Amino acid sequence: MASGDSKMADKDKALHAPMEWAQRKDKLYLTIDVDDVVEPQIELTETTLTFRARGGAEKKWYEAKVEFFKEVDPKESKYTVLPRNVPFVIKKKEEGHFWPRLIKDKVKVHWIKTDFNKWKDEDDSDYEDDTGDMDLEAMMSKMGGLGGMDNPMGMMNNMGGMGMDGPDVGGRDSEDSDDEDLPDLE
Repeated sequence: MASGDSKMADKDKALHAPMEWAQRKDKLYLTIDVDDVVEPQIELTETTLTFRARGGAEKKWYEAKVEFFKEVDPKESKYTVLPRNVPFVIKKKEEGHFWPRLIKDKVKVHWIKTDFNKWKDEDDSDYEDDTGDMDLEAMMSKMGGLGGMDNPMGMMNNMGGMGMDGPDVGGRDSEDSDDEDLPDLE
């Protein structure tokens, strides 16, 4: 093979694009961890995701093909090419149970990892869905707050016996032995 042919072979040889994924009952979070992506070729169908692009400092070719565990809804799914990665939010066709894995085959591939920053257990996801977008702070403000919580010193002054000038409790002396003069430090 001539040296010109070698360069052609290098151009066609692609590296596996590393991926991270997490899920909820109704969607998948998939991130392709290739930075500075150019010439992206992305195809999302009901059963597969195909990715091919140049990226990284050396602008090498990266590719990945994923056959999903179950069908997804490509029309309701989104992705964005960002400087650091390519994140996807992929809508599951059937909402409900968590998938036991991302891909159809029961093999572990080294280039797909769990995204623990986005991962929630199925039980945690149920709780999140039950509470909706409940915000404790917003709920407290609607309920009128906890009287004085917006002013901690005001709350402390109302705690009788515990404030700075509050009455003594239990008949203790107001002076403490720790209040005695200490010798100067040399």
